Amino acid sequence: MTDQQATSKLDLETLNRAYESRDAELALSLYTDDAGVCIVDRNNTPSSPRELHGKEEIDEYLRDVFSRDTTHQLEREITAKDRVAFNVACQYPDGVRVLAAESMELREGKVAEQVELVAWDE
Repeated sequence: MTDQQATSKLDLETLNRAYESRDAELALSLYTDDAGVCIVDRNNTPSSPRELHGKEEIDEYLRDVFSRDTTHQLEREITAKDRVAFNVACQYPDGVRVLAAESMELREGKVAEQVELVAWDE
């Protein structure tokens, strides 16, 4: 295994720990400084997604998401040399469920680009 291959994988154990403990700072440490996130959800359609640029905007988003009283569990992880995909299953105390499908492109083991598709119980 070359050094580049060894360093191009995202630390999924740390990512899982960040999501389960709702630790925005830990999650943010896994992003490049110039990372971008594209979010498609009920308020941001594929034609007009929410775009986040850089760690400051991503930090604000992660702090908002993790401040909510929900559980987060990573499921169905798929990894490749420079990509990772997984689902995040979330649940509020009242039983409402949220499912996010995440696709990430990596650079040197950190998230450089992310696409997030989110659906809620309604």
